[in-house]
Parts: sequence; C-alpha cells; structure tokens
Amino acid sequence: MPLPHLLLAVAVMAVWGTNFVVIAFALEHLPPLLLATLRFALVFVPMALFVKRPNVPLSNLAAYGVLIGAGQFGLLFLAMKGDITPGLASLVVQSQIFFTIGLSMRTSGERVRAYQWCALALATSGIALIFINSEGSTTPLGLALVLGAALCWALGNITARKAGGVPMLPYVVWSSIFAVPPLAVLAFVFEGWPAIEQGLRSADAASWTAVVWQSVGNTMFGYTAWQWLLSKHPAAVVTPMALLVPIFGMSASAIVLSEPMPAWKLGAAALVLAGLALNLMWPLVQARLRARG
Repeated sequence: MPLPHLLLAVAVMAVWGTNFVVIAFALEHLPPLLLATLRFALVFVPMALFVKRPNVPLSNLAAYGVLIGAGQFGLLFLAMKGDITPGLASLVVQSQIFFTIGLSMRTSGERVRAYQWCALALATSGIALIFINSEGSTTPLGLALVLGAALCWALGNITARKAGGVPMLPYVVWSSIFAVPPLAVLAFVFEGWPAIEQGLRSADAASWTAVVWQSVGNTMFGYTAWQWLLSKHPAAVVTPMALLVPIFGMSASAIVLSEPMPAWKLGAAALVLAGLALNLMWPLVQARLRARG
C-alpha cells in the first residue's frame, strides 16, 4: 500500500476510534435515542440531494437502515449513556467480526475452521475479563447492549452484501432515512418529549459539533474513504487496519476523558485484539506461506 493510501487508512481508523469520545461528549446533553435520530437525519439531509439512490430494492435499504440505525447505533448510544466506558465500547463492538463470520457461515454452510475457533476463544476471554472486572464502569446491561449492537452491525453487513457491489456512500445515505422513523418513535416512547426538549435546549456548541461530526466525519468521510481503499487494494491488505479502531478509541478515552486503564483492562484489550488479529491475519499468512512453498 503506498504511503498516502496507508495514511488515509490510518486517518479513517483514527476518526472511527476517536468517535467514541465524540459520542460521549454529545451524550452529556442529548438523550441517546435522540442523538441517534439526529445523526441519521443529518446523513440523509442534505446528502440525498447530491447522491443518487443506489439501484437496490427499498426493502434492502430499509433493512440496513433499521439494523444499523436503530440496532447498532441505538443500542450503542444507550449503552454509552452510563453503562460502559467509551474505550471499552470501542473494543467490545469489534466482536461484530465474529458475528459476521458466524452468520456468513450459517447461510453458506461453510464450517468454522480451527484458527477461527482459537480467535473466538481469545476474544471471548477478553470480554469475559471485562465482565468480571468492570467494577461499576461497565454494567452487565452495558456489555449486553454493545454485544447486541455488534450483532446488529453484523446483520447489517450481511444485508449490505446481498445488495451487491453498490457504492457504499449512496447506500449509507439512502438507507439512513429508514433509520430515522423507528429511532424517533423509540425516543418519544422511552425518553419522552420533556427529555428530548430539555436535551435540545441544553445542547451547546460542542454537542452540535459532535452530532455533525457523527454524520460528516464518521459516516461520509469514513465510509467513502474506506470504500475507495477497498477498491484500490485487496481486502486482505485493507481490512486488518480495523484493528486500529479500538486502539485509537481506548487511547483517546484515556487521554481526553481520563478513563482509567488498569492492568485487567489492558489484558482484556490484548486478548480481544489478539483474537481479531488472528482471525483477520491468519488467511493472509497462510497464503504467503503457500506462495513461498
């Protein structure tokens, strides 16, 4: 990968990783489901005026929008409202990789390979370590919500794959409109108009900047740049860069929010990252060994 492309990939990972701190800032004033509603509304408007709707069934766009909007980000934002720290959220949500693999194998009938079982065992050990040592910073509910968000992310990945090789930015923009109604309804039902009104009134410039960054930086820049990199390089070269997301997420949370990083948390991160690395890198290592042999 040329250096400019490598730097772009690192920039995307930095945006996606530090975004968990940005979410924490937004949640200081905005209720989580309202924040998710605003995020996806600003992805659709005004981008839908400039980006043509992709040639995929509306049912596919709707499924992706609901899974990623109400599912992934709705659950993630709810968890981060006091039930899990931003650093740990950035780590645990990466379990979507294993959910995606499991769902793909279920639909294709492919058997789970030995290295994938080892990778899953490592990552599961790390999540178990988080559960045992959370000490109030992460509740069982928070951990369950983030795992649910990871599962919805994986289901969204499967849904996007069924859409075929469509450009990712138009796909994300036009699916976002389907995320807004369920999120808005859930916000009114579970958070209530008084909380929504109070959140909108108390939101300061930093809060609104965080909302805009969710749409512009995290979604429009991140997805467009990632799709462009995948179009230029093999997935085996680009995909392992995703391991940087929890590294940036935990580092930013420690530096900006002073999130404690005791030994058990670093150990859990090492286990989860080792599992992710084994799962992503082992096929590439095998391919290179075969080429040399």
